[in-house]
Amino acid sequence: MKITTRIFGEVEIADDKIICFENGIIGFPELKKFALIHDEEKGTNAGIRFLQSLDEPTFAMPVMDPLLVKPDYDPQVDDELLAAAGDINPENILVLVTVTIPGDLTKMSVNLQGPFIINVDEHKACQIIVENGDYPVKYPIYEILKSGKAGE
Repeated sequence: MKITTRIFGEVEIADDKIICFENGIIGFPELKKFALIHDEEKGTNAGIRFLQSLDEPTFAMPVMDPLLVKPDYDPQVDDELLAAAGDINPENILVLVTVTIPGDLTKMSVNLQGPFIINVDEHKACQIIVENGDYPVKYPIYEILKSGKAGE
């Protein structure tokens, strides 16, 4: 599948790289097919990749592994919230959080309250809301990334 994206121009997405969000994502329930893309020339720049919509090629969200900036990230959620992602286990789960990159980079943050749970074996995913209040919507990451301690 070829799509023309806002950030990466025309890209080819292999069928086995398509991730299906059965229920869409929060705020965009109509967007169900995505792929993870990163700038291959620059690497993944502090682990930031893009969750690129295949339904709406102009829509892409920067995402990253929350463990890179919060090594103890371990939200507890009911199994029923993960049902749309299929049979999840420690070997096939990929957790990503959205990254907010404002004009003032010192205010860069990640949303630890609304992670994406991806089953890499089945190419199914869901977005959940962590309700216990342990994780903020805007967790500052600029200083962590600047200090080079991301993932330590």
